[in-house]
Amino acid sequence: MTWRGSSNPSDRVFACLMYLLPLLDVLPFSRAFFSQFPALAVVLLPIQPLLQIYSLPFVGLIVFFALFLLVVRNESIAHFIRFNAMQAILISIVVFLCQLLIDFLLAPVLGGSLILETLYNVVFLGVIAAVVYSVVQSAMGRYAEIPTISNAVYMQVR
Repeated sequence: MTWRGSSNPSDRVFACLMYLLPLLDVLPFSRAFFSQFPALAVVLLPIQPLLQIYSLPFVGLIVFFALFLLVVRNESIAHFIRFNAMQAILISIVVFLCQLLIDFLLAPVLGGSLILETLYNVVFLGVIAAVVYSVVQSAMGRYAEIPTISNAVYMQVR
């Protein structure tokens, strides 16, 4: 088992790659944002092949369980990678819960209003900020401390 604090460059790369999961999960929230700023849609071009694969049925669920069972629960993998994998999973769970809340409770009440578009933008930009922060911290070899999520990660990853 690798102790907390030690990470080599390959661990950093793998830790950064884990954050593709919440990035791909939050893209349905981006419609309102990219309709307001269409020129920024160019940033999505590098992940288009992944997005096409990820949109297939059950691929997201398979990736979720594969990361959790094969990476997070595997103590032979470095703690740094397992921490970042679990944090990416928890961010994806938050995105999923926001999707359920908005789709089943708020969308029928609000319709296509400005408030609903604002909620979509808040979720999208919040997750993008968390992912960018986490990737930058992981690239520098530091643990990305997101207040509530990181506490839950530490309870899962020992």
